[in-house]
Amino acid sequence: MLKIRVMRWPGILAVLAVLILAGCGEYEKLLKSRDIQLKYDKGLEYYEAGEYVRAATLFDQVANIYRGTIRADTVKYYQAKSYYGQRDYMMAGHYFSELSTTYPNSAFLEEADFMTAYCYYKMSPRPELDQEYTHKAITAMQMFMVRYPASDRLDECRQIITEMSDKLVEKSYISARLYYDLGYYNSAILALRNSLMQYPDTKYREELLFLILKSSYLLADNSVPAKQRERFQAAVDEYYSFIGEFPDGPYTREARKIFESANEFLANHDNES
Repeated sequence: MLKIRVMRWPGILAVLAVLILAGCGEYEKLLKSRDIQLKYDKGLEYYEAGEYVRAATLFDQVANIYRGTIRADTVKYYQAKSYYGQRDYMMAGHYFSELSTTYPNSAFLEEADFMTAYCYYKMSPRPELDQEYTHKAITAMQMFMVRYPASDRLDECRQIITEMSDKLVEKSYISARLYYDLGYYNSAILALRNSLMQYPDTKYREELLFLILKSSYLLADNSVPAKQRERFQAAVDEYYSFIGEFPDGPYTREARKIFESANEFLANHDNES
């Protein structure tokens, strides 16, 4: 019995191969066909079956032909959705945006506007990289909320805006911290301050203020003698700024040591101008 079952497998595989080849042959014929209605119908069938590459190819072929007809926005919608199904968010976003601008009276307009913004969101990379699409996602989501104040997608928009804003805060922190880690203390002070100016309510505020203090101290400590007194005094000033906001925290003890060391230098060089 086992031998009979094993011997059936080659036959089953052969049948499957024939079916696959037949399907491919039919699709190739469809691509060469001049029957636009058939391509449209098959495009919808492929889309509903989750065969997004085939669906997108067919909608690409008929999109310009249907342009200016009552079906044009529907073709554009499924063209965009087919690329979205492939996770090609750049092409999907392009076609959703094209739908919105070309067919402002379309029944798909609200979804197209949202999906344009959502594709920017999906293209937003990790914080270490360029955040062009993060900014675009925030702007597009904000515009959507203004255009559709009664939309049931508003909560999702707010969540995405918050997530993208947090990513920009993270990016700003990472970029500023990098100068400190590399030992470029003068540049670090400028970048850290800029980060605080951009995002004054950042969750990294305490750490950023401490790093400004520490960078000021290390800059002074590594300076030529002629500049040390002025820079140690700047470090003392940064200590007061830090401790005024965060008198008791994880950096307090180290901040105090920096303050005492800077003060000791100033006391020992009190007569120097």
